[in-house]
Formats: sequence, structure tokens, C-alpha cells
Amino acid sequence: MDIEEQLAVFRRGADEILREDELRQKLRLGRPLRIKAGFDPTAPDLHLGHTVLINKLRQLQDLGHHILFLIGDFTGRIGDPSGKNATRPPLTGEDIERNAATYREQVFRILDPERTEIVFNSTWMEPLGAAGMVQLASRQTVARMLERDDFHKRYQDHQPIAIHEFLYPLIQGYDSVALNADVELGGTDQKFNLLVGRELQKQEGGDPQVILTMPILEGLDGVQKMSKSLGNYVAVQDSPEDMFGKLMSISDDLMWRYYELLSLRPMEEVRAEHERAAAGERNPRDIKFDLAMELVDRFHGSGAGERERDRFVQRFQQQALPDEIPEVTLEIPEAGLPLANLLKQAGLVSSTSEARNLVRQGGVRVDGEKASDAMALFTAESPLLIQVGKRRIARVSRG
Repeated sequence: MDIEEQLAVFRRGADEILREDELRQKLRLGRPLRIKAGFDPTAPDLHLGHTVLINKLRQLQDLGHHILFLIGDFTGRIGDPSGKNATRPPLTGEDIERNAATYREQVFRILDPERTEIVFNSTWMEPLGAAGMVQLASRQTVARMLERDDFHKRYQDHQPIAIHEFLYPLIQGYDSVALNADVELGGTDQKFNLLVGRELQKQEGGDPQVILTMPILEGLDGVQKMSKSLGNYVAVQDSPEDMFGKLMSISDDLMWRYYELLSLRPMEEVRAEHERAAAGERNPRDIKFDLAMELVDRFHGSGAGERERDRFVQRFQQQALPDEIPEVTLEIPEAGLPLANLLKQAGLVSSTSEARNLVRQGGVRVDGEKASDAMALFTAESPLLIQVGKRRIARVSRG
């Protein structure tokens, strides 16, 4: 690809590139760029929101650039304060080792392991020692640290900020010095840390890295960020059936957002699909099938997506579901809500007694399966497709 074509790939889905003129200059060098992204092994499993950065790394890897996948085994002991309103507890060595192992297994479902360099920041941080850490700390002022939104808010609200939290941006920035990074990727909440990397590289007399920030992915509800705690997530380790069903539950508008941030299809193809859908030449549901199949294939192997599509068609489309299904959000306790009460609150029945009768008669389906217990508890952490008879239908989720 020429430089402008490469820049189009860098821009895809990006929130910001600082600075694009510098990126253009680096691309003119004609060598693979050293592109870094860091991940603290804070949890053993990833969801699709986590893969937005990894997906971008794959796109840039396919351009021929050198990918540095950094596992923050040292920074994980501090706990990233980004976006937090309280000090986050550090991980134990055992936690880090266990989570890092599962990270590697999951990310290589997206990245090419033969073209990816896995690095651990303990490699250069532990030899730095106490004297080196003090010298590193001297490179930034407290006033500069308090410019960060999360630190500033906590300071204004008289909430505690531990001294070690100030070290986190410095260590992340020093990672870029140690790796001689040309480009660093991060979420929008990481911008301050990424800028620190540029500053430290300049102080070392090096060429400052270009910063590419990616947006935070919305969850299945299309409103709040994808999160396990909110129940609006698709886990990388979800079963093929669950992953396909969850992806088919998203709205048509959200589908295009997922295409931009999660699909590896060229954007010109995605735009062409959007135009066909807008012109009524192709059903958005079928375009959503393509997205779900692509992602299921990526995480579960070639052919898995097609099998789940066929199963989905058999379970749902053969029941003649309408193209537009009402969305209902309910306040549901953590312990769950009995199906009869859920049906009544969703407006699908007039009373819980009617719901019990319909369940007894086999007239209620939840996610395509015939319900048999009107008192079964449902949390609706993932949207539930509920059918009552042939004409009453809704997609119910937890508010």
C-alpha cells in the first residue's frame, strides 16, 4: 500500500491520531514501524470491548508493521488508575502469571503469533531498581500529574490518591522508551499516559511516538460501554452459540459500529453494504449474519459461524420473527425475576396468572426454547428474545 492507503487503515475507527503529520513522516521511512500496545493482566478473560485495540493491531500487522504486544506484569502490580475514582488494588504475582497465560491464548485468535512480539515490562523495570525509579519520578511534577482528569477529580473531591499511582503513567511511558516505539495504541482513557511516553522519549533524545487512541466499545445495549459487570458483553471465550446469538441481538445502528471496530473486512466493503441496506437492496439482518459469522469464525475456527447461522435460522427465522422487535428494559434484581413476572412487566401478558397458563400450555419461548417453568428466574444480563404465542414478542434486557 502507498502511504495514503496505509493512513486510511490507521484512521479506521480511531478516535484521534497525534500527530498525523509525524505518522506520515514515519511511514515515508519505508520500514516496518514498531507499534506498541500494553495490556495489564487484570482479569483472566477478555470481551469484545478489549479486542478493539487488538483488532487494530491486526489491521496494522497486515500492513507489515512490527507489533509489540506488551503484557504489563510490572504495572499490574500497581493497578492502572485510569478512569477510576478510587485506588485499585494491585494484583498478586500468581494472578498476573495466570491471567497473562490466558491473555496470550486469547489474543492469538486475532493476531498472527509468527509476526507478534510478546514483551513483559518487568524485563526492564525490575533491573531499573530503586535509584532508577526515583530518577524516573523526577521527570514529572505533581502539578502535571494532577492535570489528569481522574486524579484531578479525586483531588477536588478529597478522595485519596496513593503516591504509587503517580508512577503508573511514568512506567507506561518508560515502556515506550525501552521498546523504542514508533506508535502506541490505547483507549481514549489512556491519552495522558500515552503523552507521557512521548515526553520521556523526547527527554531521552529520541523520536517521539505517534499516539493512536481508539474509542470505548458500546455493549449489546448500544448505550453503556461493554462490561461484564453490566452484563452487556460478548466474551472471547463465549460458546459459538452464545456469541452468535448475542451479536444477532444488537440493533442495526450498532451493527455498523461493530463492523468498523471489530470486523477485518475492508471499509469500502462495509460502506457498500451500508448503501445497499439504505437502498433496501439487502436486509440488515443478513448483513448482521455476516458480521456474526466472521467473529464466531475468528474465535472458534473456520466454519463455526456458518453452523451457528444455520442453527439460528432454524430456531428463529422459521418461526417467522418480524424484522423489527420491540426492545424492553426492566429493573431486575440481581437474583433474577420469575418468568411470569418478567412477562407481565414487559407488557407481554396482562397478569402473572395468564403467564403461568401460557407457560403451562407451551405458548412461551425464551431465546427460541419452549419455557416449562413460569417461576424460573431470569436476570436478562444478556438480552432475551421472548415470544408469547405467535404475535407477542419482545427483546428484554436488564436496566
